[in-house]
Amino acid sequence: MKPRHIDIAAAEGAFCHARDTYEQAFGSFFLARLLGFELAYHDDCCRVGFEVRDFMFNPQGSLHGGIIALALDVSMGHFLNHLQGPAMTLEMKTQYLGAIRGGRVCAEGRLLRRGRGICFLESRLTDADGGLQAHATATWKFLGPAAGA
Repeated sequence: MKPRHIDIAAAEGAFCHARDTYEQAFGSFFLARLLGFELAYHDDCCRVGFEVRDFMFNPQGSLHGGIIALALDVSMGHFLNHLQGPAMTLEMKTQYLGAIRGGRVCAEGRLLRRGRGICFLESRLTDADGGLQAHATATWKFLGPAAGA
């Protein structure tokens, strides 16, 4: 495989933007800023959209699975926070269905079942053409007084 070079200026620009604009808060934490996550809340989901950049690639030249998992996780966690308050991932299963080599992707986190302290969610990551590229299911635990603790 031919060595691939990343756009250093774009990577440095993304890092500087994240460093200069992040807040340790939902929607604006450092990694969300670094990767260019754009969040939107709807009645039944949280959408996390971003443009795939070459500095996000694995050695095979496609979007790294860790970044995919992060986007899926953020879409679910931010949706729960929007509904009731902060929560933590207890477990998450991710299925990678295809290689993403560029374009805009979107993860949509949705609630499957809500309990008093434990919730089950799913997230689907689609490519620019709407094709399903990854899917995750997760178990979450509410944190703090909102969970009845």
